[in-house]
Amino acid sequence: MKNFENRVVVITGGGSGFGREFALIGARFGMKIVLADVQQDALDKVKTELEEQGAQVLAMRCDVRHAHEVQALADATMQRFGAVHLVFNNAGVGSGGLIWENTQADWEWVLGVNLWGVIHGVRIFTNLMLECAKKDSEYEGHIVNTASMAGLLNAPTMGVYNVSKHAVVSLTETLFQDLQLAQAPIGASVLCPYFVPTGISQSHRNRPDDVASGKVTASQKAAQAMSDKAVTSGKVTASEVAENTFQAIRDQQFYIFSHPTALANVQERMEDILAMRNPGDPYKATPHIRDMLRAKMKAE
Repeated sequence: MKNFENRVVVITGGGSGFGREFALIGARFGMKIVLADVQQDALDKVKTELEEQGAQVLAMRCDVRHAHEVQALADATMQRFGAVHLVFNNAGVGSGGLIWENTQADWEWVLGVNLWGVIHGVRIFTNLMLECAKKDSEYEGHIVNTASMAGLLNAPTMGVYNVSKHAVVSLTETLFQDLQLAQAPIGASVLCPYFVPTGISQSHRNRPDDVASGKVTASQKAAQAMSDKAVTSGKVTASEVAENTFQAIRDQQFYIFSHPTALANVQERMEDILAMRNPGDPYKATPHIRDMLRAKMKAE
Protein backbone atom coordinates (compact mmCIF):
# COMPACT_ATOMS: atom_id res chain seq x y z
CA MET A 1 0.00 0.00 0.00
CA LYS A 2 1.66 3.18 -1.23
CA ASN A 3 -1.05 5.81 -1.29
CA PHE A 4 -2.79 6.94 1.91
CA GLU A 5 -4.56 10.11 0.81
CA ASN A 6 -8.37 9.85 0.90
CA ARG A 7 -8.08 6.23 2.04
CA VAL A 8 -9.99 4.94 5.07
CA VAL A 9 -8.13 3.68 8.14
CA VAL A 10 -9.72 1.81 11.06
CA ILE A 11 -7.85 1.86 14.38
CA THR A 12 -8.82 -0.10 17.48
CA GLY A 13 -7.31 1.10 20.73
CA GLY A 14 -7.34 4.50 19.07
CA GLY A 15 -7.72 6.59 22.22
CA SER A 16 -4.09 6.43 23.35
CA GLY A 17 -0.63 5.01 22.73
CA PHE A 18 0.11 3.61 19.30
CA GLY A 19 -3.52 4.00 18.23
CA ARG A 20 -3.51 7.74 18.77
CA GLU A 21 -0.20 8.07 16.93
CA PHE A 22 -1.45 6.01 13.98
CA ALA A 23 -4.46 8.34 13.80
CA LEU A 24 -2.35 11.50 13.89
CA ILE A 25 -0.15 10.25 11.07
CA GLY A 26 -3.18 9.11 9.08
CA ALA A 27 -4.71 12.56 9.42
CA ARG A 28 -1.47 14.15 8.29
CA PHE A 29 -1.58 11.98 5.16
CA GLY A 30 -5.17 12.99 4.43
CA MET A 31 -6.81 9.74 5.49
CA LYS A 32 -10.37 9.33 6.72
CA ILE A 33 -10.11 8.09 10.30
CA VAL A 34 -12.23 5.52 12.14
CA LEU A 35 -11.36 5.30 15.84
CA ALA A 36 -12.47 2.65 18.31
CA ASP A 37 -11.72 2.43 22.02
CA VAL A 38 -13.38 1.41 25.30
CA GLN A 39 -12.33 4.61 27.06
CA GLN A 40 -14.86 7.22 25.97
CA ASP A 41 -13.09 10.32 27.31
CA ALA A 42 -9.82 9.40 25.59
CA LEU A 43 -11.71 8.62 22.38
CA ASP A 44 -13.48 11.98 22.44
CA LYS A 45 -10.22 13.82 23.07
CA VAL A 46 -8.45 12.25 20.09
CA LYS A 47 -11.49 12.81 17.86
CA THR A 48 -11.46 16.53 18.71
CA GLU A 49 -7.71 16.68 18.15
CA LEU A 50 -8.02 15.13 14.70
CA GLU A 51 -10.99 17.25 13.64
CA GLU A 52 -9.10 20.39 14.60
CA GLN A 53 -6.52 19.29 12.03
CA GLY A 54 -9.26 19.02 9.40
CA ALA A 55 -9.63 15.24 9.37
CA GLN A 56 -12.89 13.43 8.77
CA VAL A 57 -13.39 11.22 11.83
CA LEU A 58 -15.78 8.52 12.96
CA ALA A 59 -15.27 7.60 16.62
CA MET A 60 -17.09 4.70 18.28
CA ARG A 61 -16.87 3.09 21.66
CA CYS A 62 -16.07 -0.55 20.92
CA ASP A 63 -15.06 -3.47 23.12
CA VAL A 64 -13.17 -5.68 20.67
CA ARG A 65 -13.80 -8.75 22.81
CA HIS A 66 -17.30 -8.84 21.36
CA ALA A 67 -17.83 -9.78 17.72
CA HIS A 68 -21.08 -7.85 17.43
CA GLU A 69 -19.36 -4.62 18.50
CA VAL A 70 -16.58 -5.08 15.93
CA GLN A 71 -19.23 -5.84 13.31
CA ALA A 72 -21.07 -2.66 14.29
CA LEU A 73 -17.80 -0.76 13.85
CA ALA A 74 -17.38 -2.21 10.36
CA ASP A 75 -20.99 -1.44 9.42
CA ALA A 76 -20.67 2.16 10.63
CA THR A 77 -17.42 2.56 8.71
CA MET A 78 -19.02 1.45 5.47
CA GLN A 79 -22.07 3.61 6.04
CA ARG A 80 -19.94 6.70 6.70
CA PHE A 81 -17.04 6.24 4.27
CA GLY A 82 -18.00 3.42 1.88
CA ALA A 83 -14.71 1.53 2.02
CA VAL A 84 -11.85 0.28 4.22
CA HIS A 85 -8.22 0.31 3.14
CA LEU A 86 -6.06 0.10 6.25
CA VAL A 87 -6.83 -1.66 9.53
CA PHE A 88 -4.85 -1.49 12.76
CA ASN A 89 -5.99 -4.26 15.10
CA ASN A 90 -4.21 -2.49 17.90
CA ALA A 91 -6.29 -2.68 21.10
CA GLY A 92 -4.36 -4.42 23.85
CA VAL A 93 -4.15 -4.94 27.60
CA GLY A 94 -1.58 -6.39 29.97
CA SER A 95 -1.64 -8.63 33.03
CA GLY A 96 1.21 -10.22 34.97
CA GLY A 97 2.09 -12.55 37.79
CA LEU A 98 3.03 -16.21 38.14
CA ILE A 99 1.06 -18.07 35.51
CA TRP A 100 -0.73 -20.39 37.94
CA GLU A 101 -1.93 -17.39 39.93
CA ASN A 102 -3.81 -15.86 37.02
CA THR A 103 -7.54 -16.32 37.42
CA GLN A 104 -10.00 -17.39 34.76
CA ALA A 105 -11.10 -13.75 34.63
CA ASP A 106 -7.51 -12.68 33.90
CA TRP A 107 -7.32 -15.12 31.00
CA GLU A 108 -10.73 -14.15 29.64
CA TRP A 109 -9.93 -10.45 29.73
CA VAL A 110 -6.44 -10.54 28.21
CA LEU A 111 -7.23 -13.17 25.57
CA GLY A 112 -10.54 -11.44 24.89
CA VAL A 113 -8.89 -8.15 23.99
CA ASN A 114 -5.45 -9.17 22.72
CA LEU A 115 -6.40 -12.27 20.77
CA TRP A 116 -10.14 -12.35 20.15
CA GLY A 117 -10.05 -8.64 19.32
CA VAL A 118 -7.58 -9.40 16.53
CA ILE A 119 -9.52 -12.48 15.44
CA HIS A 120 -12.70 -10.46 15.12
CA GLY A 121 -10.86 -7.66 13.33
CA VAL A 122 -9.23 -10.02 10.81
CA ARG A 123 -12.35 -12.09 10.21
CA ILE A 124 -14.68 -9.13 9.74
CA PHE A 125 -12.47 -6.55 8.04
CA THR A 126 -10.55 -8.86 5.68
CA ASN A 127 -13.80 -10.03 4.12
CA LEU A 128 -14.96 -6.43 3.89
CA MET A 129 -11.69 -5.35 2.27
CA LEU A 130 -11.91 -8.16 -0.28
CA GLU A 131 -15.40 -6.93 -1.20
CA CYS A 132 -14.01 -3.40 -1.60
CA ALA A 133 -11.27 -4.75 -3.87
CA LYS A 134 -13.84 -6.36 -6.17
CA LYS A 135 -15.32 -2.92 -6.79
CA ASP A 136 -12.01 -1.12 -7.38
CA SER A 137 -9.41 -2.45 -9.80
CA GLU A 138 -6.77 -0.19 -8.23
CA TYR A 139 -7.57 -1.17 -4.65
CA GLU A 140 -4.71 -1.41 -2.14
CA GLY A 141 -5.21 -2.57 1.41
CA HIS A 142 -3.16 -3.50 4.47
CA ILE A 143 -3.76 -5.00 7.91
CA VAL A 144 -1.43 -4.39 10.85
CA ASN A 145 -1.88 -6.50 13.98
CA THR A 146 -0.18 -5.28 17.14
CA ALA A 147 1.61 -8.12 18.90
CA SER A 148 4.73 -7.60 21.03
CA MET A 149 8.24 -8.90 21.56
CA ALA A 150 6.34 -11.00 24.10
CA GLY A 151 4.99 -12.81 21.05
CA LEU A 152 8.50 -14.06 20.28
CA LEU A 153 9.84 -14.49 23.83
CA ASN A 154 8.51 -15.88 27.11
CA ALA A 155 9.55 -13.74 30.05
CA PRO A 156 8.52 -14.91 33.55
CA THR A 157 5.47 -13.36 35.26
CA MET A 158 3.97 -12.43 31.87
CA GLY A 159 2.29 -15.71 31.00
CA VAL A 160 -1.19 -14.59 29.97
CA TYR A 161 0.20 -11.71 27.94
CA ASN A 162 2.86 -13.93 26.33
CA VAL A 163 0.27 -16.48 25.26
CA SER A 164 -1.97 -13.82 23.72
CA LYS A 165 0.84 -12.20 21.77
CA HIS A 166 2.36 -15.46 20.50
CA ALA A 167 -1.08 -16.25 19.13
CA VAL A 168 -1.26 -12.87 17.38
CA VAL A 169 2.12 -13.46 15.70
CA SER A 170 0.94 -16.88 14.49
CA LEU A 171 -2.40 -15.50 13.33
CA THR A 172 -0.73 -12.69 11.39
CA GLU A 173 1.89 -14.91 9.75
CA THR A 174 -0.94 -17.19 8.60
CA LEU A 175 -2.98 -14.20 7.40
CA PHE A 176 0.01 -13.06 5.33
CA GLN A 177 0.39 -16.50 3.75
CA ASP A 178 -3.34 -16.85 3.07
CA LEU A 179 -3.50 -13.43 1.40
CA GLN A 180 -0.51 -14.37 -0.75
CA LEU A 181 -2.11 -17.68 -1.69
CA ALA A 182 -5.34 -15.94 -2.68
CA GLN A 183 -3.40 -13.24 -4.60
CA ALA A 184 -5.35 -10.61 -2.69
CA PRO A 185 -4.37 -6.92 -3.07
CA ILE A 186 -4.00 -6.72 0.72
CA GLY A 187 -0.78 -6.75 2.70
CA ALA A 188 -0.24 -7.77 6.31
CA SER A 189 2.24 -6.83 9.01
CA VAL A 190 2.79 -7.70 12.65
CA LEU A 191 4.02 -4.99 14.99
CA CYS A 192 6.22 -6.30 17.82
CA PRO A 193 7.11 -3.43 20.14
CA TYR A 194 9.30 -3.87 23.21
CA PHE A 195 9.15 -1.40 26.11
CA VAL A 196 7.54 1.76 24.73
CA PRO A 197 5.71 4.32 26.91
CA THR A 198 2.10 3.82 25.79
CA GLY A 199 0.08 3.34 28.98
CA ILE A 200 -0.42 -0.41 28.48
CA SER A 201 1.09 -1.12 31.89
CA GLN A 202 -1.91 0.76 33.34
CA SER A 203 -4.49 -1.04 31.22
CA HIS A 204 -6.27 -2.30 34.36
CA ARG A 205 -7.88 1.17 34.45
CA ASN A 206 -10.22 -0.06 31.71
CA ARG A 207 -10.80 -3.56 33.02
CA PRO A 208 -14.56 -4.25 32.70
CA ASP A 209 -16.75 -5.43 35.56
CA ASP A 210 -17.54 -8.77 33.93
CA VAL A 211 -13.90 -9.84 34.31
CA ALA A 212 -13.15 -8.05 37.56
CA SER A 213 -9.87 -8.92 39.22
CA GLY A 214 -9.74 -10.76 42.52
CA LYS A 215 -7.18 -10.43 45.26
CA VAL A 216 -3.85 -9.24 43.86
CA THR A 217 -1.02 -11.67 44.64
CA ALA A 218 2.56 -10.83 45.55
CA SER A 219 3.82 -11.93 42.15
CA GLN A 220 1.23 -9.77 40.40
CA LYS A 221 2.24 -6.74 42.45
CA ALA A 222 5.90 -7.39 41.67
CA ALA A 223 5.20 -7.87 37.96
CA GLN A 224 3.15 -4.66 37.88
CA ALA A 225 5.94 -2.66 39.49
CA MET A 226 8.56 -4.03 37.10
CA SER A 227 6.32 -3.46 34.09
CA ASP A 228 5.57 0.12 35.12
CA LYS A 229 9.27 0.85 35.46
CA ALA A 230 10.26 -0.81 32.18
CA VAL A 231 7.50 0.81 30.12
CA THR A 232 7.79 4.33 31.52
CA SER A 233 11.57 4.35 31.14
CA GLY A 234 11.43 3.36 27.47
CA LYS A 235 13.43 5.68 25.20
CA VAL A 236 11.69 4.85 21.91
CA THR A 237 8.43 6.79 21.63
CA ALA A 238 5.05 5.63 20.38
CA SER A 239 5.27 8.34 17.73
CA GLU A 240 8.54 6.93 16.39
CA VAL A 241 7.09 3.42 16.28
CA ALA A 242 4.02 4.68 14.43
CA GLU A 243 6.16 6.49 11.83
CA ASN A 244 8.18 3.32 11.29
CA THR A 245 4.98 1.32 10.95
CA PHE A 246 3.64 3.49 8.15
CA GLN A 247 6.98 3.20 6.36
CA ALA A 248 6.82 -0.58 6.76
CA ILE A 249 3.36 -0.56 5.18
CA ARG A 250 4.75 1.34 2.19
CA ASP A 251 7.66 -1.11 1.95
CA GLN A 252 5.43 -4.19 2.34
CA GLN A 253 7.50 -5.18 5.36
CA PHE A 254 5.92 -7.88 7.49
CA TYR A 255 7.84 -7.82 10.80
CA ILE A 256 8.00 -4.42 12.50
CA PHE A 257 10.20 -3.99 15.59
CA SER A 258 10.64 -1.03 17.89
CA HIS A 259 13.89 -2.43 19.30
CA PRO A 260 15.68 -4.59 16.68
CA THR A 261 18.53 -5.24 19.13
CA ALA A 262 16.10 -7.36 21.17
CA LEU A 263 16.12 -9.89 18.33
CA ALA A 264 19.31 -11.30 19.85
CA ASN A 265 17.10 -12.75 22.57
CA VAL A 266 14.80 -14.23 19.93
CA GLN A 267 17.81 -15.79 18.22
CA GLU A 268 18.91 -17.39 21.49
CA ARG A 269 15.42 -18.82 21.98
CA MET A 270 15.40 -20.29 18.48
CA GLU A 271 18.86 -21.75 18.98
CA ASP A 272 17.64 -23.40 22.19
CA ILE A 273 14.76 -24.93 20.24
CA LEU A 274 16.95 -26.15 17.38
CA ALA A 275 19.49 -27.61 19.80
CA MET A 276 16.67 -29.13 21.90
CA ARG A 277 18.01 -27.35 24.97
CA ASN A 278 15.91 -26.25 27.91
CA PRO A 279 14.86 -22.58 27.70
CA GLY A 280 17.73 -20.26 28.58
CA ASP A 281 17.98 -17.93 31.55
CA PRO A 282 16.04 -14.74 30.72
CA TYR A 283 18.02 -12.89 33.40
CA LYS A 284 21.47 -13.95 32.25
CA ALA A 285 22.45 -10.37 31.49
CA THR A 286 20.34 -8.80 34.26
CA PRO A 287 20.41 -11.08 37.32
CA HIS A 288 19.55 -8.12 39.55
CA ILE A 289 16.06 -8.02 38.03
CA ARG A 290 15.45 -11.65 39.02
CA ASP A 291 16.71 -10.85 42.51
CA MET A 292 14.41 -7.82 42.75
CA LEU A 293 11.38 -9.84 41.62
CA ARG A 294 12.09 -12.61 44.11
CA ALA A 295 12.61 -10.10 46.91
CA LYS A 296 9.33 -8.35 46.15
CA MET A 297 7.46 -11.66 46.02
CA LYS A 298 8.90 -12.79 49.37
CA ALA A 299 8.20 -9.45 51.02
CA GLU A 300 4.43 -9.98 50.94
